[in-house]
Amino acid sequence: MQKWVTEDWGFELTVTEGKAGHCRLGLEKGDKFIFSYECPAGMCPKTMAQLYTWCEVIRCGGDFTYRGLKEKYEMDIPCADGCIKFHLKAMPINRGENGQPMPNKPRPE
Repeated sequence: MQKWVTEDWGFELTVTEGKAGHCRLGLEKGDKFIFSYECPAGMCPKTMAQLYTWCEVIRCGGDFTYRGLKEKYEMDIPCADGCIKFHLKAMPINRGENGQPMPNKPRPE
C-alpha cells in the first residue's frame, strides 16, 4: 500500500448506548473507534456505509449545523439496525501553523 493523501480530518466514534447482546459484532457502551478515511477494524459495515456520508460532509467543508445541530463537528447517530447509538466527533488533523491542511505526498505512478 502506498498511501499518498494526507488526511486533514480525523473522526472519533463512541458507542453511547447499547449492549453487546444487542449487536451482531458485540459493540457496547464505551467502545471507541478512531479513524480518518479508512474503515476501522471491528466496525459494523452497515453502519460505516451510513457514517461515510456524514464524514464526507465534513471533508467537503460542511458541518452538522446544517442539520439543525448545535455543534459543528459533533452528532449522535443510531447504528444501521437501530440497536446501538453512537456519538461522532470530527477533528481537524495534519494542519500547519496557519490551520491549512498539509500537502499530499507525491502520487505513486
